[in-house]
Amino acid sequence: MHLEIGNILFVGSVLLLISVVAGKTSYKFGVPTLILFLSIGMLAGSDGLGGIVFDDPGLAQFIGIIALNFILFSGGLDTSWLAIRPVLWQGVALSTLGVLLTALSLGTFVWAITDFTIYEGLLLGAIVSSTDAAAVFSILRSKSLALKANLRPALELESGSNDPMAYVLTIAFLGLVVDQDQNLLSIIPFLLQQMIIGALAGLLFGKVSKYAINRIRLDFEGLYIVLVIALMFITFSATDLLNGNGFLAVYLCAVYLGNQDLIHKKSIMKMFDGLAWLMQIVMFLTLGLLVFPGEVVPLMGIGLIISLFLLVVARPVSVLLSLLPFKMKMRRRWYISWAGLRGAVPIVFATYPLIAGIEKADTIFNIVFFVSVTSILTQGTTLSIVAKWLHVALPQKAKPKTPIDLFLAEGAKSEITEISLPGQNSTVGKKIVELDFPKTAIIAMIKRKGKFLTPNGTTVLEAGDTLIILSENKQGVEQARISLNIT
Repeated sequence: MHLEIGNILFVGSVLLLISVVAGKTSYKFGVPTLILFLSIGMLAGSDGLGGIVFDDPGLAQFIGIIALNFILFSGGLDTSWLAIRPVLWQGVALSTLGVLLTALSLGTFVWAITDFTIYEGLLLGAIVSSTDAAAVFSILRSKSLALKANLRPALELESGSNDPMAYVLTIAFLGLVVDQDQNLLSIIPFLLQQMIIGALAGLLFGKVSKYAINRIRLDFEGLYIVLVIALMFITFSATDLLNGNGFLAVYLCAVYLGNQDLIHKKSIMKMFDGLAWLMQIVMFLTLGLLVFPGEVVPLMGIGLIISLFLLVVARPVSVLLSLLPFKMKMRRRWYISWAGLRGAVPIVFATYPLIAGIEKADTIFNIVFFVSVTSILTQGTTLSIVAKWLHVALPQKAKPKTPIDLFLAEGAKSEITEISLPGQNSTVGKKIVELDFPKTAIIAMIKRKGKFLTPNGTTVLEAGDTLIILSENKQGVEQARISLNIT
């Protein structure tokens, strides 16, 4: 079957429906949801039952980049600064030095055991060097896996921030394969430029986006979602035009926004969570369609050897060396090593050699595909078991709530009070989003001129308003009073 305008929506919606239903039941049988999405795409492909012919690496890459923007942005929005601050430098070390060491060690190994040149080996190593944000986020959250000593924020920070480094290395080593006259030292300026500009642009666009979201007055709540999506793509594309790393910029922009007071923040975060799941499904289905299983089977032997080396040598060594400066129990280091899942992102990056048309592009793509599938099947299905073996998992009753969980759990508020605003109060004329209100309290209702209003972030406070405050504790009430300048 050839995809045409007339049938693409029907075929796409059917595949999407099958993926959602399959994903709902997959974990009952211990199968990661992402593998189900990928398998459905393969079954629908030209080598499968569906017979859909899809062989367009450029389109698959475009879809992958769009999807990765949503996945990284959603992950960034859910990242609590309070949670990642204690492990910030550990995450930075893993997402930079750890990725580099993984790429170099695995690339050298591939060069030693195959007919790949050293640059081709390093290219393959770079493509699979990062852990996959989509895989890590979805598996940790779907399993509700609680880990000791800030392990979970460290893993989510690493997986959300190391794709940019892998992308830079992939582009750099691909350039070396295409132009053999260059040397390894020539990639250092490119790497520094990408990371520095990407980081600065991400923080800058984060501040600009906050100002735009809170200042632009829109008549419909749904338009704020559209505004944020537009700001996300502007962040990525503008950073890319400046020769910076757009993926890093998008992630940092989202982390900044996720820790600020925004209008309709709750709705924005819920919408992006749904969009991230949609993009994961679309990305895995597309990559499944792009893969020809008949071409993967002959490479399973070498693929298995590379997967084992990555799992038991390259990843553990890179993690241990990256975390040497930090105090951490060895079993926690081993768990971070085991949780380094590969997923769709390496497969997306493997489309770059295909588009560049290098000699071993097909071989690299199929090996990367096999390595990613092997990683999800082996590591993704055993995260909970290994956490218990290494004694890094928390018991169910001891699982902590994240700040976002506390914020969204309005039913958990136990303190209620009323605060009236006098005419001379400094908060009169301000929007609620501008109050720096405590995360553990909310303004549930406003009594104004005998009527009750349900407020949102854009609501402007007026003299004489009576605010009904719900808080989790008395400390939250006191902090609310301070925010409202009521003593």
